[in-house]
Amino acid sequence: ILSKLIYSRIIFPSSKLKTLELSKKFIEQPNFEYQHILRALEVISKESDFIQSELYKNSIKNSKRNDKILFYDCTNYYFEIEEDDDFRKYGKSKEHRPNPIIGMGLFLDGDGIPLAFNNFPGNQNEQVTLKPLEEKIINDFGNSEFVVCTDAGLSSNINKKFNNKGNRKFVTTQSLKKLKGFLTEWSLDLTKGWKLPGSDKTFNISKLREDENLIKQYYNKIFYKERWIKEDGIEQRLIITFSPKYQEYQKKIRQKQINRAEKIIENNPKKIRSNNENDPKRFIETITTTSNGEVANENHHSIDNNKIAEEAKYDGLYAVCTNLEDDVQDIININRRRWEIEESFRIMKSDFLARPVNLSREDRIKAHFMTCFISLFIYRLLERKLDYKYTSSQILETLRNMTMLEQKGLGFEPEYERTDITDDLHDIFNFNTDLEMVSYKKMKKIFSNIEK
Repeated sequence: ILSKLIYSRIIFPSSKLKTLELSKKFIEQPNFEYQHILRALEVISKESDFIQSELYKNSIKNSKRNDKILFYDCTNYYFEIEEDDDFRKYGKSKEHRPNPIIGMGLFLDGDGIPLAFNNFPGNQNEQVTLKPLEEKIINDFGNSEFVVCTDAGLSSNINKKFNNKGNRKFVTTQSLKKLKGFLTEWSLDLTKGWKLPGSDKTFNISKLREDENLIKQYYNKIFYKERWIKEDGIEQRLIITFSPKYQEYQKKIRQKQINRAEKIIENNPKKIRSNNENDPKRFIETITTTSNGEVANENHHSIDNNKIAEEAKYDGLYAVCTNLEDDVQDIININRRRWEIEESFRIMKSDFLARPVNLSREDRIKAHFMTCFISLFIYRLLERKLDYKYTSSQILETLRNMTMLEQKGLGFEPEYERTDITDDLHDIFNFNTDLEMVSYKKMKKIFSNIEK
């Protein structure tokens, strides 16, 4: 049942009832009914910790794991229900939906392969979810020496202190605007102290920032400056980076938002109010008094150039805190790979249709996400075996199109088109099903090898 739930999540993502129907399209037919799936979900939920630890141990036997660098982040999943319960709670939805949600914390290893996960009520603070899952990795996986990389939202002082012990380290993003005043001032000083990794030469970033020729020359370079600071009793290294490429990206995004703000002023001034720091309406200034200080008869709206200038000060700048003493370039490279965990969440939500969840019992909900986690785990391993040559949509579309037509008494005839991906899959897994009729005996041998 578990294998069918996993294969179906990748190839035919749907509800559990629909999964039973669609799994009949597999050559290996299901030998269970819907009620058996529900009972299996209870077992899967109960054995969640065991399954995760065994996945890790078995994966080590089959391939090398980059488990010295771990990435952690959280997301949430909505339920199409009106009232919450003990597990599905109203909280801040990542998708801005007004539905009860549950959270998911996910660890990936340094190669982007899923390592461990947990679920928690939708109203729970994400920061407190990191430590328990780390402890499970330490105790159940036997892995106690690693670097944890998170975003700023998960970098609480408690989490930093936990990863400032033994052989554990942390790398976490830092909001420049939330630094102490003197540190923010130091970070925004572009005139001195800036270096390129591997070079002792210093640079004046303020000159580079506005010079189009210099921007082109150093477009793909990352400058940095650093200092050790002591925050809440923790000695940590504050690294500020500047990237011309990132600067141009931020300027481009902001200009699009300014253009949208101008259209709002022109077409829909009644909807000026904004409570979101990323909303284009934050660039709109509303004047409610006359030049004499009297209340105006009507509001006047315009683009707030002071707001634009204030945000522009941070263009291209990025901050990281760490207790590592490694080379700056190595730390930058670690942090730059955080995008993989966001992509993993996207695959689960968009490609594997992990939400909305059509289950109500907590144990069955947790089992659902266990099958999503294992599906992601298997997909990521497959992606690595394919040397990351193809996009997720290319791989998944190929798998979903690899259909066979059964010729009664003879075997199976391929109905799919041969491509570079199918050739690579056949080479990697040492079988071929697209050149000729596959006899029942040969197909049985293929399945036997898969089980091994």
